[in-house]
Amino acid sequence: MADEKSIDESWKESVTKEKDTLKNEPREDSPQASFNFFVTTLAIQASIFLGQMPNPATNQKEENIPQAKFIIDTLDILKEKTKGNLTKEESQLLENIIYELKMQYVSKTKGDPK
Repeated sequence: MADEKSIDESWKESVTKEKDTLKNEPREDSPQASFNFFVTTLAIQASIFLGQMPNPATNQKEENIPQAKFIIDTLDILKEKTKGNLTKEESQLLENIIYELKMQYVSKTKGDPK
């Protein structure tokens, strides 16, 4: 009887509940989902495909011009489909991102007959 351990079952249950709650709640350092975050994420992907910044998976600059064009075209579609439904700031951000990416794309493909 001296070696028997007493386990507080209620404490064990409360720890389990807390773990489950924390698992389902977003972490404080997780980014908040927003239109601006979504558009910026797409822009970063396009920049990676244009070779403007290193791919985070390889830490190398890589180009995939067709994929960059696909993302730029997707942003253009997003702009058209959300027209009139964005705040002034969201609309301006999207407009600026598309313009910058198109300029980068043109400079990469200048002289390329695609």
